[in-house]
Amino acid sequence: MKSPTLKTVIIAVVFTIIAYIIASNMTASPVLAAGLVFISAFLAPLVVGKTSTGPQSSTANNTIASDEDVRTLYVGNLPYRANETAVRELFSNHGAVLSVRLMKDKHTGKRRGFGFVEMAADDLDAAIAALNDTEFQQRTLKVREAKDRPERTEDNNLDD
Repeated sequence: MKSPTLKTVIIAVVFTIIAYIIASNMTASPVLAAGLVFISAFLAPLVVGKTSTGPQSSTANNTIASDEDVRTLYVGNLPYRANETAVRELFSNHGAVLSVRLMKDKHTGKRRGFGFVEMAADDLDAAIAALNDTEFQQRTLKVREAKDRPERTEDNNLDD
């Protein structure tokens, strides 16, 4: 359910059913039932608005016109204790951050000390200039534009 209007309709229907049950059990007047339905029509958008303002996905915070406007930075020598929020805050001082991915060992789940930050292409050079060879949580960061990952084939897809 990505459409807010679909959520609104579903919640309005739920409120209408609740209003009908309450009104029929109370043997109340039809005016009360109509009032509850009317109120539910106003409450549904408010409830949907509150539920959709929770934690946003990393791409929902910033709107970028197309994939051409988004570039990926490689961030190396990250402290193992650094988390996505801290890295996002650091890079957001230098431009619009779309996502942060810190790499973890697939067997142990521990961070590997590097990651990737997706930013608006316009902000990429400024972020590299400002953050490359700077200290972050007692480690000197290495920041550069990420290289495209080569296509995986059967030959180079070796499992450990």
